[in-house]
Amino acid sequence: MPCMGKSRSVTTWVSAISALVRLAAEMAASPPPDPTDPGAATTGPGPRVEAVELIRIAIPLVAPFRTSFGVQTQRDVLLIHLLGDSGEGWGECVAMGEPGYSSEYTEAAEQLIGQHLLPRLLARRRVSAAELGGVLESIRGHRMAKAALEMAWLDLELRVAGMSLADYLGAARTEVDCGVSVGIADTREQLLETVAGYLDDGYRRIKLKIEPGLDIERVRAVRERFGPGVVLQVDANAAYTLADAEHLGRLDELGLVLIEQPLPEEQLLGHAKLARRLTTPICLDESILSATVAAEAIEMGACSIVNIKPGRVGGYLEAKHIHDVCTALSVPVWCGGMLETGIGRAANLALAALPGFTLPGDTSASDRYFHQDITAPFVLHDGRLRVPTGAGLGVEVRRDVVDRLTTRRSMVRPG
Repeated sequence: MPCMGKSRSVTTWVSAISALVRLAAEMAASPPPDPTDPGAATTGPGPRVEAVELIRIAIPLVAPFRTSFGVQTQRDVLLIHLLGDSGEGWGECVAMGEPGYSSEYTEAAEQLIGQHLLPRLLARRRVSAAELGGVLESIRGHRMAKAALEMAWLDLELRVAGMSLADYLGAARTEVDCGVSVGIADTREQLLETVAGYLDDGYRRIKLKIEPGLDIERVRAVRERFGPGVVLQVDANAAYTLADAEHLGRLDELGLVLIEQPLPEEQLLGHAKLARRLTTPICLDESILSATVAAEAIEMGACSIVNIKPGRVGGYLEAKHIHDVCTALSVPVWCGGMLETGIGRAANLALAALPGFTLPGDTSASDRYFHQDITAPFVLHDGRLRVPTGAGLGVEVRRDVVDRLTTRRSMVRPG
């Protein structure tokens, strides 16, 4: 595993910040490459978007998914469908139906996109995915909503260019190792049965959701049943406080890869203090909102591993930026999941194929969550998923399935 020291030299820190600023400038100025020259960036305008369809779907989960902030039985998903003068593009908003994981939620995202974000974008005759951040900068926050639009714009632009998102981002592999996230079970026996099934499926890493009262003994039971060879980590979703440090220290004897987001998202200093009391590495999720925050969290010792979720940070361009900063600091990253459909899963696989993603992520197979996906299903092979190679996101949306699951749709046009 890459070095995960809890302090960095001043020289390394200054070098990383310089790289961060340079990369930000480069990415802001770089639309998708010319398909005739994959190594070069074009300077022309993006495709013209003539209409945007906002589609809400309700897609049932194969089983309830319980975390420290609630239980989900279905996903309330907002899809973005761009209709351009040269093709179409699809995006997915990862905000949940309730503001539990974050302050964003599906209903608010739809309203924001329709009333505030799209009018700003469609007022311009043409706009590229790389320009979206600047155009929408006056709207504070709402990263998941912005990320959904960026995904759709990237899909449209790269379809036109004949280039895959994986190639555009700089993927280094054609398959990615897959882990699986296991929700909080009603009983220890149910948890052990569930984990056994995922190991039989071939998943290369198990992540256990935990909360106070359902943590140490549950994790210990999994470790004792399946042995030291299983790659195991836990995710608290900000359910603990610094006063729980001694309790969380009991996880150290269980050989975990990491403990993810033990404290509330704004408590970077608290995480740094906790990290000094644990030998299990701390990974941050909800706290990491940008490359700047990631660099600061690493420098202050708040984390030594980073979970990158494109929706949480505002899109795939910022996600790549975080990857690049963490790679420069020799900090391992992995790709988190938000129970995405095949649209978001395809994009996540493209991101997870970048060279700095050295730990298995939450890019599980489609059947982990859905009986039927809205794209062709992603199927696990030897614990890995193949990275899409087609233009754009590399998947085709099954409109018949989308139509059957649709609960609401609207159309937004320029003017």
